[in-house]
Amino acid sequence: MAMTRTPLRRSLDYAVLGVLSFIFALPVLYLFLGSFKPSDEVLDGLSGFLPTHLSFDNYAAVLRSFDSDSTGYFWQFMAISLGVAFVVVTGGLFVNSMAAYGMSRLKWRGREAVFTLVLLLMLVPFESVAVPLFYLFNDQRNTLYIQAIPFIANAFSIYQFHTFFRSIPPSIEEAARLDGAGPWRTFFAIIVPMSKPVFASVAILTFLTQWGSFLWPVLMVSDPSVRPLPLQMSVFQAQLPLDWGQILAFGVLLVLPVLVVFVFFQRWFVQGVASSAVKG
Repeated sequence: MAMTRTPLRRSLDYAVLGVLSFIFALPVLYLFLGSFKPSDEVLDGLSGFLPTHLSFDNYAAVLRSFDSDSTGYFWQFMAISLGVAFVVVTGGLFVNSMAAYGMSRLKWRGREAVFTLVLLLMLVPFESVAVPLFYLFNDQRNTLYIQAIPFIANAFSIYQFHTFFRSIPPSIEEAARLDGAGPWRTFFAIIVPMSKPVFASVAILTFLTQWGSFLWPVLMVSDPSVRPLPLQMSVFQAQLPLDWGQILAFGVLLVLPVLVVFVFFQRWFVQGVASSAVKG
């Protein structure tokens, strides 16, 4: 009886997962198809899923809308967002991983209290500290570095690294110490190569968070020359008359870097999620 139920249960699981995947993919499909259709056919109910009258006119119109000194350049907004995200991701991987390693593997007085503080910081929403940060860095408005520096250190990233590092057998580090390796060499030569899954997971989640950041740029950026792409999209969407085909084309261009990053780190990201589930 158990042998006959197992294939049936597996088929049901795949069926449910397939239906859920299809439902979650529908908005993405609508966004993609709508970006190639005339504006009057975008908001046309279920017929918006029909691939009719497709062209690249919306993408060309978006790029033409930002192709002068007065409007700014689309690729300049893209480069600003990519640059800020790159600084936050790379700096965050370096800072947060070392902080987590110090709290999880090195023995020093007060480390449990510091880690408890990190856990408490995870409960503090950014909206509650946005205004104090705005007054603290008011003199640094309309700069590129102010869009990145406050977000390099991240409590949730430290927690992710800490959880993964605690699962590494201590015998590996003991063997490294016997070979004469200090904490720095042990971390960079042994721990980091073993931690590719968690590095990939943190990189993707940090990039997603930073790429979609909106509140902080709204507060700190008023100069179009340093405006990131999500903030520029809000400006573009507010322009009348509304052209939904061009808005969806802008949305696709905004989503593409996220897809590229996810595809690049996908293998390690899946490994990180799977290993976390097993350890949990």
